[in-house]
Amino acid sequence: MSIYSPFSKSQLLPQEEKLEVARHKSELFIGIPKETSYQERRICLTPDAVSSLVSHGHRVMIEAGSGESSSYSDKEYSDAGAEITQDTKKVLGCPMILKVEPPTLAEIEIMNPQTIVISAIQLKTQKKEYFEALASKRITALAFEFIKDEDGSYPAVKSLSEIAGTASVLIASELMIGENIGKGLLFGNITGVPPTKVVIIGAGTVAEYAARTALGLGASVKVFDNSITKLRRLQNTLNQRIFTSTIQDKSLLKALRRCDVAIGAMKGKNRAPIVVTETMVEHMKKGAVIVDVSIDTGGCFETSEVTTHEKPTFIKNGVIHYCVPNIPSRYSKTASMSISNIISPFLLHIAEDGGIESAIRCNRGLKNGIYSYHGLLTNKAIADWFNLEHRDINLIVF
Repeated sequence: MSIYSPFSKSQLLPQEEKLEVARHKSELFIGIPKETSYQERRICLTPDAVSSLVSHGHRVMIEAGSGESSSYSDKEYSDAGAEITQDTKKVLGCPMILKVEPPTLAEIEIMNPQTIVISAIQLKTQKKEYFEALASKRITALAFEFIKDEDGSYPAVKSLSEIAGTASVLIASELMIGENIGKGLLFGNITGVPPTKVVIIGAGTVAEYAARTALGLGASVKVFDNSITKLRRLQNTLNQRIFTSTIQDKSLLKALRRCDVAIGAMKGKNRAPIVVTETMVEHMKKGAVIVDVSIDTGGCFETSEVTTHEKPTFIKNGVIHYCVPNIPSRYSKTASMSISNIISPFLLHIAEDGGIESAIRCNRGLKNGIYSYHGLLTNKAIADWFNLEHRDINLIVF
């Protein structure tokens, strides 16, 4: 009588044990050059983060004066274990470079081939030559904005949006008291005085933190967005019922005519949609304040024009406009701490996994951040934007 078995004869024989190949930890050598971009005052790592990396056996080289605009002295970095140098070329010669702004073409020229660059990418300000320069040096580049968390969110974008949202209300409260242009109003709710009226356009992270701050000061808040799901989520996270509405010209105009502050926080696919026309702005109160947070992607007020941190406002139709891109840079220390908290755990992951190659195999969120792999463009959105060829990173790294 034959016995049927799901296994073959060879499978029933004793098999050799297959053990996992041990991962070799790698030692990182990180260079942080001084930010040269206009208005950029942040730095990627705080002294505490440097101290943590150095205690794990990594080397950090920082260009002298890099942390000054974020209120971190060279001595603090030196005490944390970083090497301080005046030589920019020496810093850019490190195998791994950390920057807030993307490197310039001149900086890429100084870098060694096969360098790893971790920075923001700021797609709207980039040119085709930048990606060609990365390709010629076979550089592997990661963008903060593209790195995903376990829950599928983008932690760097989220935390900087939190800063921008909170800041937009604080900036508006300063502008409302301006002697020459402001109305001398206190932002908030004083007994017997009508509360400040705030209109927020958009219902994302920026809007959530702007609404949270405005409500905390006692203002009356109205939020407009075309996504009911986002508006519902906003009410649930704020844990209270506020005025929410889809964007309809009539109700939006009515709210804008009565408001003291209007905050633009709408995101679009390529450009922020223009929601508020110049005619609507003309109907606003004289001395009202517009803070257009979405000016980074074009702005959602038709009257918005890019301004600088040095000269942040202009008046149009009697309304004060604040349209500075990169609002978090104004709060450079807070923003630096926020970026540092996101990047340093990823750096330790990379080292634990034995370098960037194996780290992106193990961590899908980190893999999502790569847009140039040894000079090969791996991000489809960038390739489409600049009409370049791209490769799917999942076919190169697996």
